[in-house]
Amino acid sequence: MDYINYEIVEKYIGIITLQRPQAANALSQSLLNELNQLFDDIEQNETIRCLIVTGAGTKAFCAGADLKERKGMTDDQVIQAVRKIGETINRVEKLQVPVIAAINGVALGGGLELALACDIRIAVDKTKLGLTETSLAIIPGAGGTQRLPRTIGVGHAKRLIYSAVPITTEEALRLHLIERSVNDEQLLDEAIQLAKRIAFNGPLAVQLAKNAINNGLETTLEKGLEMEHLSYQKVIPTKDRLEGLEAFAEKRKPNYQGR
Repeated sequence: MDYINYEIVEKYIGIITLQRPQAANALSQSLLNELNQLFDDIEQNETIRCLIVTGAGTKAFCAGADLKERKGMTDDQVIQAVRKIGETINRVEKLQVPVIAAINGVALGGGLELALACDIRIAVDKTKLGLTETSLAIIPGAGGTQRLPRTIGVGHAKRLIYSAVPITTEEALRLHLIERSVNDEQLLDEAIQLAKRIAFNGPLAVQLAKNAINNGLETTLEKGLEMEHLSYQKVIPTKDRLEGLEAFAEKRKPNYQGR
């Protein structure tokens, strides 16, 4: 692949790197095509238990849409391009396995929308994050108006979207937009260590927990609790649950197989 790099580390962990550093890792149509092809493969790969998404270089995680590419587009083509970005980002959120955004530099516009679709966000310190679309007389169109308020609250989301002013990593941490802030040298190691800890746990249990959390947020507490109960029922007959009990009794590390 020309615009993304994918490698498997530590057996169960995949790292996706956006590979357009000369264009701040912007989401071109070609890059989106490669991402969707990769997601097709990952969805069929039962050995992957956690994914990390990051960007090439040290300046940008992702600057969002490729605006140079848009200059020659008609209005209808722009609408379709935005829809394609949104659909691709939606796929990130819907992947069964947890996804960690390792934000190695600025995450603006669609780049932050991509990070918002991930389950966990770790960012380098001294960088900027923001939904800056209104400064270009457009609005966030790949989930930003929906995921940002759900993440940091309505008032702060409106402040950031209306003003189009990026915030520092420090403020992002205070707002719970990101979960961790580390220096450049620590970023990937921090993400991999967390991914390893996730991959060590029962993969079916992690997947069902993700499903219960994400779907439960969109409904009432009562219905969410029922979703949780139904998800819990699904782990009861699994071999992994029995392995977990045996490993606990024998004081050893469990060897989960996703069965």
